[in-house]
Amino acid sequence: MKSFKEMSKEELLEQKAQLEKRVEEFKAMNLSLNMTRGKPAPNQLSMSDDMYTDLSKEGFKAEDGSDTRNYGVATGLPEVKKLFAEVIGARNADNIFIGNGSSLNLMFDTIMRAMVFGEHDSPKPWSQVEGRKWLCPVPGYDRHFKVTETCGFELIPVPLKEDGPDMDIVEKLVKDPTVLGMWNVPCYTNPDGYVYSEEVCKRLASMKTAAPDFRLFWDNAYCVHHLYSEESKQGRIPDILGLCEDAGNPSRVYEFASSSKVTFASAGISCLAANEENYKYAVKIIGVQTIGSNKVNQLAHVRFIPNLDALKAHMAKHAEILRPKFELTLDILEKELTGTDAASWHKPLGGYFISVYTLPGTAKAVIAKCNELGVAFTPAGATYPYGNDPDDSNIRVAPSFPSLEDINKAVEVFAVCVKLSAVEKLLSV
Repeated sequence: MKSFKEMSKEELLEQKAQLEKRVEEFKAMNLSLNMTRGKPAPNQLSMSDDMYTDLSKEGFKAEDGSDTRNYGVATGLPEVKKLFAEVIGARNADNIFIGNGSSLNLMFDTIMRAMVFGEHDSPKPWSQVEGRKWLCPVPGYDRHFKVTETCGFELIPVPLKEDGPDMDIVEKLVKDPTVLGMWNVPCYTNPDGYVYSEEVCKRLASMKTAAPDFRLFWDNAYCVHHLYSEESKQGRIPDILGLCEDAGNPSRVYEFASSSKVTFASAGISCLAANEENYKYAVKIIGVQTIGSNKVNQLAHVRFIPNLDALKAHMAKHAEILRPKFELTLDILEKELTGTDAASWHKPLGGYFISVYTLPGTAKAVIAKCNELGVAFTPAGATYPYGNDPDDSNIRVAPSFPSLEDINKAVEVFAVCVKLSAVEKLLSV
């Protein structure tokens, strides 16, 4: 199709009439479809239905003989720590704390500990740092941004490139002593699906920061969520804990991961991995907060997925369900939008999202049009701090939960709304 930007006013008006006709056809369908959040679909959840079946028959004793039904083993079962160490590539499984289903909970608590007590290398608690700031690669994860916004940080957007955050900008910003940390989703970024390069990871580990207690919050949420062959190089990132240690900044990073999109989103297990100093400091305070996480659930998980090979086999089943949904979404975008200059997107090789960039100044209009037609998408701006996308362009598409039939119709509606909004924008100028 000819680019909308190259069309005459008459051609644009003709396109507008054709698109409005399709909109009227959608209205007559009385649709009610939801593409808002990246949730596992019911058949993905059913893959783990047997996780608890034989738990009582096999007994509740962990490998070290501890009774998971009772108190004790406050930081998590050793066999679960070992599994998470293999998953994230950490050198030392001993410095991993096992939490309950929400890694976001661990992130929030980690921020709050620093707010109240500071870090082990902090001059003072973070709550006492006036004008404190946090770096946010964009587009990014809205729940990350909300955590640091709620804790009173000024959120500083950093452009995200295909190999990770723009490091020239990051290295300048961290010269400010009030910049205390940075969010990262290094593998299949949310929502673009990019993977940090080794060079970017090394620069993050070795850069000079004015704040002695600067922290990378490394949310490795999608490190095993490959859509295609895990044997390929896509989706592989280096061990950030090891890189920070080798660079002489061993306390720079807290790493997080969870099984929320591996087994049950509502009943998974999560981890916080750190160097020895950060780990001991955190666990000392966590030990006052709680006697420990759900060890029965930890045991059920490690019996269901006992090692990395079992995890890879399980995740391959997830990929078989997710891959057709992503490919259908991308096929429709390609068919409807290629050549129009109304939108662009990146084809992710893993993760849970597809990031679409509409003509600047049209994302909110696209979402509003979709809502009017009964198709819900994540609000425009959600992928930026404070919900403010300065270009009004980025939209996160989540194809994991709906059926293929629903995706087929929802993405068609989306593409038509993208084109109509672009045509209207061009006619207005």
